[in-house]
Amino acid sequence: MLERHWVRRALLVWVVIATVYLMQRWPQIHWLVLNDTDDNMRLMQVRGLLGGQGWYDLRQYRLDPPAGIDIHWSRLVDLPIAGLFLLFKPFTGAALAERLACGIAPLLPLGIVLVAIAATVRRLVAPQAWALAILFLFGCSATLPMFMPMRIDHHGWQLACLSVTVAGLADPRKGRGGALVGISSAVSLTIGLELLPYCAMAGGLVALRWVWDRAEARRLAVYGATLAGGSALGFVAFASNANYAMRCDALTPVWLSVTVAGGAALFALSRLPLESRLARLAAGAAVGAVIAGGFAVLFPKCLSRPEGVSDELANLWLNNVREAKPIYKHPLRIAVPIAVVPALGLLGACLACWRARRNPEQLAGWAAIALFTAFAGAMLLWQIRAGPAAQLLAIAGEVALAWMILTWFVSRRSTAIKVAGAVLAVVLLLAGLFSATLIQRLRLDPPDRRTLMVNRASARCMSISALAELDRIPAATMFTHVDLGPRLIVGTHHNGITGPYHRNEQPILDVHHAFQGSADAFREIARRHGATYLLVCPNLAETTLYRARAPEGFYAQLAKGQVPAWLEPVPLSKRAPFKLWRIRYADAVTPAAPAR
Repeated sequence: MLERHWVRRALLVWVVIATVYLMQRWPQIHWLVLNDTDDNMRLMQVRGLLGGQGWYDLRQYRLDPPAGIDIHWSRLVDLPIAGLFLLFKPFTGAALAERLACGIAPLLPLGIVLVAIAATVRRLVAPQAWALAILFLFGCSATLPMFMPMRIDHHGWQLACLSVTVAGLADPRKGRGGALVGISSAVSLTIGLELLPYCAMAGGLVALRWVWDRAEARRLAVYGATLAGGSALGFVAFASNANYAMRCDALTPVWLSVTVAGGAALFALSRLPLESRLARLAAGAAVGAVIAGGFAVLFPKCLSRPEGVSDELANLWLNNVREAKPIYKHPLRIAVPIAVVPALGLLGACLACWRARRNPEQLAGWAAIALFTAFAGAMLLWQIRAGPAAQLLAIAGEVALAWMILTWFVSRRSTAIKVAGAVLAVVLLLAGLFSATLIQRLRLDPPDRRTLMVNRASARCMSISALAELDRIPAATMFTHVDLGPRLIVGTHHNGITGPYHRNEQPILDVHHAFQGSADAFREIARRHGATYLLVCPNLAETTLYRARAPEGFYAQLAKGQVPAWLEPVPLSKRAPFKLWRIRYADAVTPAAPAR
């Protein structure tokens, strides 16, 4: 029964899941709970677009006005949020329409993921096994949160592109498979470069299939053409004005030249009459060397970290971002549930390769999955932010492992053994979810008091109800923490100084210097940015860095109650988690630019 109308059934499952999530998360939707700074900035970009800001103008003018700060994203992910807002607004009003758009938009890429992983599993495991793929997605403790209501940033859409890429690698129809890999890679790169290593890996796997089997030439040709054409179209349609510069952190002319030249070269390779594997390998290696060498010569600055920040900013801020640290530097309660899923997926994919060794088509598909899963697992040793992608890529291998267990136990005569096998398969393959629960129940490596304090402060200061109290004050520019800036401009009519976006190095450094330097230095920096208020959130994670690095600095003095005379306290309610002061200067300060 599961074999028939599987797409329709998978979409029906998606509708049920989306409905349940919307019901469960309604309080977060109602209170516009956007926990991540990028979710808040995404909403501000959509507001700017709907408010008349230019399609190719992605500067955020509510931070560091009047010039604003540069955001390196594209408009592509803004479209579904804006579309949902315009759909609901005539019926619900603007405020509720915005909340509904933020709640529903992240669930859209989840539907793509469900269909894509189901298609992959049907082709490589068994036509009936697609339901297991959807079940095991719920064991991916790092992947699933990317699709939760209110998680409106671009990560869910990039993971959806990755799932389509895997489906294309496993597709027996070569032209369609190449198109799926090429188009999904182009869309992912248009959104952002977070999954650039995976896009490169996918291209390498397509090329390796052609090296192994000359009949894969069509897959390679279509992949090359769609990658080049799709990237060019994505750049023309969605690249911001700022992304026409030769930058390394987005789909700028730097990376566009790589995708177009690489796609064209792969297309040309597919047309060469090379009969031996050695000849195809040599030709592919030569093309790869030319592309890589040309990149190194033309864009040497992009050989280092793509953000292009100074050592000072990297040490003060970027190196301290939790997502940018390797998995072994994280607590067990975080690292173990993330790592278990890719480990099981790689085991299952390797066993599936062995079982498919006499079936060239199946072997090629499983070899690609195994290499992709191993690559994603290795990425965890670089940054834990690879966790969602690593878990997603592991699902096919997990299903293969579960299917082997199930089929072996089902072939036994005893009903008890059959049932035991089914339970074992489910428990084993939901190990990521169960391991997280087990660690929590056994209180292994629990969060310390400092972590709990920081989390509590962050939740309180980011709440809409707390921020609403600030709107009693006429609109102004408030000097506040880097991580609080995006939430401030979402929840109030005030302007901020900056957010955690690497292109804006000087404003970020100014905030750190202001809080870690002397009181007089703070006032001078605040003056330069036109700030008339100082807003702090005691015990926010960022503030712990100020105190640790500068025990006698300005913020540390404020925390001890040593407030300079030129800061005039602004009374807030007792329940307010903030501390707010008006900054008095010896002479007048240029008024803040009006909110846009």
